[in-house]
Amino acid sequence: MVANLYYPRFIERSLAEALSDTPVVLIHGPRQCGKTTLAQTFGKARGYAYFSFDDDVAAAAARADPVGFVSDLPARAILDEVQRVPDVFTALKLAVDRDRTPGRFILTGSANVLLIPRLADSLTGRMEILRLHPLAQCELGGKVPSFLDRLFDGAFSTRTYERLKEDLPERIVAGGYPAAVVRATHRRRSAWYRDYVETLIQRDVRDLARIRALDVLPRLLSLAAGQTAQLLNV
Repeated sequence: MVANLYYPRFIERSLAEALSDTPVVLIHGPRQCGKTTLAQTFGKARGYAYFSFDDDVAAAAARADPVGFVSDLPARAILDEVQRVPDVFTALKLAVDRDRTPGRFILTGSANVLLIPRLADSLTGRMEILRLHPLAQCELGGKVPSFLDRLFDGAFSTRTYERLKEDLPERIVAGGYPAAVVRATHRRRSAWYRDYVETLIQRDVRDLARIRALDVLPRLLSLAAGQTAQLLNV
């Protein structure tokens, strides 16, 4: 089924390396770029238990007693959408200070995780941060990128490669968000992106700042997108 389709991510190797010598690894990036799917797929094969703070019950338990919540976690755990419970970072620090076994916790969170003031102080030196982007074209095609390696090794061929032609605009418009890519038509992908922007404005922006005119943000984003690679006067 399309819903279960998984694209292997280039970051998997870095994730495995980080977990081999670091107690906590945070996978962060924009919403819907594949953080949860990556963490679950990677963790399931390695015995990690999964907890999501999108689950109101789990989030409430962690907010009520962060130290107790973390203490009750199994030896290996995934905490998804960790930015929803900022106090858990201090609890994780205490747990790691007691036991610095590498690979104890995999955290996932949207980009605003890095804006939480207590994060920098809580897990400095105890956590590695990995940035996950939307799917690259090589990931979509299941190919290992070799362009830069061949270029620096002097093995880059000057032969003419097959052009994408009309397929290029389609790939650009489709983007790299997994949920959008699997939609069959441009109209369905456009609907997904509209909902995505609305969710960001109604949820994430409210968390980051007190903006009174949220209704004008979609227009601002549209204008900014139209100025890609252009000069901007503010």
